Amino acid sequence: MSQAFRGNYSHQVDQKGRIIIPVKFREGLGASFVVTKGFDGCLYAFAPDAWEAFDEKLRALPLDNADARKLTRFFIGGAFEAEPDKQGRILLPQALKSHAAIEKEAVVVGMGSRVELWSEARWNDASTFEDIEEIAAAMSTYGLSI
Repeated sequence: MSQAFRGNYSHQVDQKGRIIIPVKFREGLGASFVVTKGFDGCLYAFAPDAWEAFDEKLRALPLDNADARKLTRFFIGGAFEAEPDKQGRILLPQALKSHAAIEKEAVVVGMGSRVELWSEARWNDASTFEDIEEIAAAMSTYGLSI
């Protein structure tokens, strides 16, 4: 089983456009890992085994379904293999930086089976949780309880 990624870390994007991946996340992601577009305007980073499992599910989607083809393009077409340098930094392709609007400040967030990379502004918008009580009221519909 892969490491469960938890917590969030804020980092400045350096002058060359590199983002630091925290050491705790690098340990779980490995020497190289896959980064791709994510929902809500962020990026997803997957350890190789988690990516393979996800990629396999995407490739099994029916080609005669337009939404399935679009999902496959979204995730696989935007994916690239990242290899952190000795300081733990990765250089994202411009298309991925644009998708996530990452410029000067980035937030790296552990989300269990994956790591998310956000622009600071988008993370602040996505993590307000002002409606969490309403969402919590529906937890049981997701099979969750505390």
